[in-house]
Order: sequence, then structure tokens, then C-alpha cells
Amino acid sequence: MNVDMYDFELPESLIAQTPLKERSASRLLTLNKETGEMEHHTFTDIIDFLNPGDTLILNDTRVIPARLFGIKEDTGAKAEVLLLHNLGEDRWETLVKPGKKLKKGAVIRFGEELSATIEEESDMGGRVIRFSYDGIFQEILDRLGQMPLPPYIKEKLEDKERYQTVYAKHEGSAAAPTAGLHFTKELLARIQDKGISIGFITLHVGLGTFRPMSVDVVEEHVMHAEYYSLNQETADLINETKKRGGRVIAVGTTSCRTLETVGTQLEGKELTASSGWTDIFMYPGYEFKVVDALITNFHLPKSTLVMLVSALAGLENIMTAYKEAVNQEYRFFSFGDSMFIY
Repeated sequence: MNVDMYDFELPESLIAQTPLKERSASRLLTLNKETGEMEHHTFTDIIDFLNPGDTLILNDTRVIPARLFGIKEDTGAKAEVLLLHNLGEDRWETLVKPGKKLKKGAVIRFGEELSATIEEESDMGGRVIRFSYDGIFQEILDRLGQMPLPPYIKEKLEDKERYQTVYAKHEGSAAAPTAGLHFTKELLARIQDKGISIGFITLHVGLGTFRPMSVDVVEEHVMHAEYYSLNQETADLINETKKRGGRVIAVGTTSCRTLETVGTQLEGKELTASSGWTDIFMYPGYEFKVVDALITNFHLPKSTLVMLVSALAGLENIMTAYKEAVNQEYRFFSFGDSMFIY
């Protein structure tokens, strides 16, 4: 299957640069995955598409201010580090710029209180570094770090919390689970009042989010692993939902990938608490084990996320929906509008 099948024309003007003033004021395109029928709504209308007995599953990861700017100690040249995964003992998996000049043994300084030494090199700017500092690392990171906004967002984010969901809890993500950015606490309360259950998983978004596909054939792509956790309370909630005939609705592709990882491992048995690393890659032909419907944003052309939503709704339906979204000037990507596939 050729990657070009998942390409589409997207005017740069439709790439949302800043979040809306009101989280839930974004637009909502609904897509019936069986019929291909589409409708246009605002995000608060999502409650009308949720039924008593359904369950929403949200990713409660919290983004850390993972982008650091410093200088190379020996030359004074500028250096950038993006934290991806905490390996423990002050060691981190990272991406660095400029990769060609930051070799093993190089030291990067971020002011007086923080420095990093490169210990290992990998391809495409990947490095394992070890930090040295005085004080508490998280407090230093909060002061010095910036939110790791995607490269297609050029505007500065004035309020760091707008790149967090209102239910963000467990720190460790290099990017936000952006489908959840549309929810407010008030909207979630209204959803629960209608009889819809809410459960949480955790998946820390990592390296794969920042790397484009480098192959022409879909099946040859290798996903980077990300850490996930599903607790027993949420597992029980999903099992109960399935038994009563309700739908399990994933909020975001990260929630979807977590649920399908666990569901694939159990092969039809009831879900139980689980944690570990997932590199699951879903594209058309994949059969969903847990997820019945999906709330998501609009994704990059030729990305693994477009392939995931195509696996759920069908490639033709998705390409038609994306063309409609472009024609109707929906806002795309992280701070953009939303889509409900049901």
C-alpha cells in the first residue's frame, strides 16, 4: 500500500497557529463510518452524539516543558534539546539540533544551573543525554523549558496551560493528546450527567510524533514505542460498557492506540490492568478490538494518524471528509477543529 494514497492538498492558511479563546468553541465534523454521511457542528454538540451507556476514554498524560535552548560549552554555538523520555538517573532520550555538531561527549549549558552531556548517539538527531544541575530538576525545567509545540506552529503560545488538557495529570509527554484540548470541565460534567461514563488511560506521546514517515510503502514503516498505562478501574469500566452494549469512544489517537494495544494482547478476553510499551500501527485492514468510535483532530497528510482514522472509517470516507473540511475551511492539526467518527 503506497503512502501517497494518504496525501491531500492542505492550504497553509488552514493550519491553526493559536488555540481558540474558548476550548469547546471549535467546529466538529461528524462522520458515520458505515454510510459516509457527514454533518457540521460545533464541539459542544458532541453531547448529542453520545448515548447513555457509552464510555469516553481520555488520555491524562501531561506535557512537560520539554524544549530547552542552550549553548555548546566549547564553542558557544546555539543548541536545542527536546526531551522525549526519562530513562532515570538524570538520563533522557532526546532530539537535538544541530545534530551534526552535537556528538558524544559534547556538553550543552542552559544557564548557570543546568548542563547536559551527550552519552549516546542515534540516527535523525536522536541522543541520550545526562543532566547535571543544582536543585530540583522539575522546578528548573519549569523555569527554563518551553512547551514543545509542533514545527508547523510558528506563533508563540502565551499560556502554557492551553497545550494541556483540563484533565492532564501524569507528567511525561513530549506532545499533547490534542483531541482532548476541546473539552472543558463543564462539558465533561454535562456528559456524565447524561449517563456517559468517563475513564482514563495514560500514554506519554514520544518520538514518533516528531518524525515523518521515511518509506514509500505503508507496511514497511516502523513505529517508535511509547509508554502506556491502563488501570484496573478503567479496564473494568470498558468491560462493563461492552457487556451492556454501550460504545467505547476513544478521545484521541493516543487513547485509541492504548486500548487497541491491550485489546490485541488479550485477543477477545476481558481487559485487565496493563502497562508497557506500544508500537502498534493501525492502517486499513486492521480490525478494531475495543474502540467503537473516535473523537480526533485533523492530521498531517501521509501521516500514521491519517492511516489510523482510515482504518476505522475507511480510506475513501476519510479522504472525502478531509476534502470537505478543507473546502469548509476547518482549522487543522494541534490547535485545530475536531472530528467524530462513529
